[in-house]
Amino acid sequence: MRMALALAAQAAAAGEVPVGAVVVHEGVVVGRGFNQPISGMDPTAHAEIMALRDAGQALGNYRLLECDLYVTLEPCIMCSGAIMHARVRRVVFGAKDLKTGACGSVLDVFAEQRLNHHTSVTGAVLAEDAVALLQKFFADRRNRS
Repeated sequence: MRMALALAAQAAAAGEVPVGAVVVHEGVVVGRGFNQPISGMDPTAHAEIMALRDAGQALGNYRLLECDLYVTLEPCIMCSGAIMHARVRRVVFGAKDLKTGACGSVLDVFAEQRLNHHTSVTGAVLAEDAVALLQKFFADRRNRS
């Protein structure tokens, strides 16, 4: 999670909402990503998606079996869908997202029994650090306006 927080700081430095993510397979980081929708002009360029793409390339497979994803902010519906399609084993997130969180805050996609893959979820890991990054980013943006 500390590596994901460092990636989130990179996103903030680039003017993006500070969210970072890493994918771990057998104890080795195989995917890294941070938010890039603004700079990439790509609404799908969330940290999780970028990390999943990176991991898929590293492992040579779109199925990320036996992988865990660490992300600084609770995944949204889009990212949760991608996580499910990739068959990620576990998601560990930092801060809850009370507006778009799909791991229990607004919806709980992974608890939907009718879906064929069930990723386990652990939340609130280093949440204070993740929240602090987000609060500073948005406070700085408000102060610039």
